[in-house]
This record gives sequence, structure tokens and C-alpha cells, in this order.
Amino acid sequence: MKALVLSSLFPNPVQRRHGIFIEHRVAATYSSDIEMRVVAPVPWFPSRNERWGRYAGYADIPRSAERADISIDHPRYLTVPKFGQTVAPALMAASLYRHIARLRRTFDFDVIDAYYLYPDGVAASWLAKMFDRPFIMSALGTDVSLIPNWRPSRRMIVEAIRRSSATTTVCKALAQELETIGAPAEKLHVVEHGVDLKMFSPPDDRMQLRLKLGFRGLTILSVGHLIERKGHDRAIRALAGLPEASLVIAGDGPLEMKLRQLAIDLGVGDRVRFLGHVEQRELPEIYGAADLTLLCSDREGIANVLLESIACGTPLVATPVWGSPDVITSPEAGLLTVDRSPLAIEHALCKIAANMPDRLATRRYAERYDWAETGRLHRALLMKAVLQHQGNDSLRPSRK
Repeated sequence: MKALVLSSLFPNPVQRRHGIFIEHRVAATYSSDIEMRVVAPVPWFPSRNERWGRYAGYADIPRSAERADISIDHPRYLTVPKFGQTVAPALMAASLYRHIARLRRTFDFDVIDAYYLYPDGVAASWLAKMFDRPFIMSALGTDVSLIPNWRPSRRMIVEAIRRSSATTTVCKALAQELETIGAPAEKLHVVEHGVDLKMFSPPDDRMQLRLKLGFRGLTILSVGHLIERKGHDRAIRALAGLPEASLVIAGDGPLEMKLRQLAIDLGVGDRVRFLGHVEQRELPEIYGAADLTLLCSDREGIANVLLESIACGTPLVATPVWGSPDVITSPEAGLLTVDRSPLAIEHALCKIAANMPDRLATRRYAERYDWAETGRLHRALLMKAVLQHQGNDSLRPSRK
């Protein structure tokens, strides 16, 4: 079997952490008996001038690359910033058609495996029809919790799901929401993300690690891009009610100065530490040294942060949104807050701090999230899609 993986969220040399969970999922899904080629389109932009911000970065992304022995193409597709949501899938499909047609001469794929429903999945549905191939899609988070709020995109997403061989979601809440907006239940399959259980594991000497990193007292870790959606401001506000605790924030982003000022204004500036961007290989030490990991997001699929933390033996406190309740189902994993208010977050932190789970039990709980199982389930859906398509082909009348 040959599969064409399609996702504009796949990591690239400029956006190194961009959708890295997709890279992990692809690596777990594709074994030696399945050939795979990744097409990871990036928006076309003509200038590298820094005044254009992130758009200039797109021009620096190479046309092809290789990551972890995976061959990746980065063809360009047209976008219309701010005003082009309606036509985004059509522009992507039209921009990719020639590239995929050329690729097909040497890589005659059997199935399209698309990640993120809009525009990627919708574009994949049209490309699959053009090339007479089956396709499956994977819903990851905001492509269900946010994008379908806009009616035209919702219609296109539901239609693409109907035409797909299967559509996976990373948590039950996303599947339930897709059903609510009209997607057929028989097309939906929950296939949770996994975590690298070798990379993310408890430290050999946690006390020595804490000394190395300068962690003292109750240390709470908040990981994620410094944007509104991640709720780092709520973590800082909750800290104000925990005088013996400190907060470590790993991530960078546009709200850094605002968050620093908030910590100062609340009188906790000396107890909030900003680490900036942290490479993935450095995260296990930080998770392992922290006492708790706090996630205050307003929406998530299944956040990598949750699985990475418990794999390192560090329990969680998380807001009760989307996929988080699927992960935190027992005391070994941690606690869900009642809501996203700073007071509810503070109460949950106090409650778990008074009765901390055994860190080895937390790690054992995390071992259910094995990428190998994720890959097995996803691979089975791909194989089924190809076999069904081949069966349908055999039933079509021959043309003479």
C-alpha cells in the first residue's frame, strides 16, 4: 500500500514545533509494509523581508526536506489572508493538483491520509475525487471546536466527512461535536494520540534535577505558546492564592510582556519564571522536576502537554475542556478544575497539593498512551479504505 499524507501542519525547518504530534502519529502509523510520502503545503509568499512577519518565514521553507527519514514536499498554495476562508480549500486543492499529478508518476498512491479538517481535509476530499482514490481525515482540535462555527466551513467539513472512508478524532468530545453538526456517526472513529514513552519518562534522580534547574518548594509548570487560548494569565492569577508555590512557564509568544507585567501587578513576579521557547528534547527534564503541570486552555483536542507530563510521572491540573476529561479519569492522572476561573484553578491546585499522587502510579497510568496502538488503529482504517475502494472498483462495469 502507498499512502499520500497531506497536512499543512506538518513541521518544517522554519516552524519546528508546528504540528509535531502529526509527525509522531505518522511515524507510528507507517511501517515497512506501507510506503508513504508527505505533502505538507505552505502558503505562497513572495518576500523574505522581515517586515512581513510570519508570512516572510513561509518564503524560507525549502521545497523539499527530510525529517526522521521521512521525505517531505512543501509545495506552495495560494491564500487570501483574513478574507479567504471560504475559498481556502479550493485554493489549496487547485494549487496542489499539478504537484500531486507529477508525484503520482513515480508514486502512484492508493489512499490520501489528511490531517486537520479545514482546509486540508476538505481539499483532500476534492483531490481524492480528482485522482479516484479513497481518503481518510483526522480531526485534531480547533478544526472542530472553532472553525465549524462559521457556517460555510461547517457545511464543507460535514460533506467531506460523509465522503471520507473514515474520519478520526483524537478525543470523544470532538466526535460528539461533529455528530452534533451533522456528521454521520458511522464515519467517526476515536483514535487518541500517544506519547513517546522513552523520551518522556521519570528522571533517575529527581532531587538532583530540581537542584540543577533551581526548582524549590511546590513548583507548578505551565507549557504552551504564550497566546490567549492557553490561559497562562489564569495560571498567574491562581498563583496569587498559593503563597508557597512558584510557577514556571515554558513557551514563547506575543503575550510574554503582558504576562510578565500581570505577574508584577499581582505581586507574584518573583515567583513566576519564564523559560521562553524550550526544545522538545529539553522538556522531559522540566516535566520531571516539576511537582504539577497546569493546563488552563479554553479548547484542546488532546494536548501533548497532558500526555508528556504524566509520562514523566508529573500529575496534572487541567480545565475541563474537550479532550482533557478523556485523559484525567483517575486520581493518578490528576484533577480537573470545576471551570476556568482562577479561583477554581487555585482550589484544584490546593486540593491535589495536599494529597499528591504517587509519581510511579502516574507514569503507569500514562503507559496506556502508546503511539504503537495509535498507529495500529490508524493503519487499520487506511487498509480498510483501500480494500473497500478496490472492491468498489471491481463492481464497476467495464468500459469497452
